[in-house]
Amino acid sequence: MYLVSKNKINGKLDDNLELDGFLMGQKGRVFSIGPYDVKNIVIITKRLAQPIVSIQVMKKYDKLIKYLTELLISDDDTGDAMREALNQIEKFRLIIKNKYRKFLKQKELELMSKQLVKLQKAANQRLLEIHESYLEQLNNNRSK
Repeated sequence: MYLVSKNKINGKLDDNLELDGFLMGQKGRVFSIGPYDVKNIVIITKRLAQPIVSIQVMKKYDKLIKYLTELLISDDDTGDAMREALNQIEKFRLIIKNKYRKFLKQKELELMSKQLVKLQKAANQRLLEIHESYLEQLNNNRSK
């Protein structure tokens, strides 16, 4: 393991050293830097990690928004699409909270949060409408 830093490091770095920062790349992927193969690149400085994290999160966010709009537009009478949309929103929120929150700007977090809350409300409302229509059908079938 190598550590690139302005400060001089005395001694040998341990291979099991865990650094708190943004892990760049994918697990198992090897980067070539000069004659060396590097498996893990951890960016510790928030100023360096912020633009990289911001681009990655926005790509994931745009992909999620496209998927959610497909689910909300779909004509699903069982409510499975709405439940899936709610699950995807919650999953994205947890990923942002656990992995990327300390690297993103407050403005970016607020923007994503506001739009996700609107989509979540729409999915909840549609799910409630589907549930009410299902209950109404059951009552109509019982009364006949």
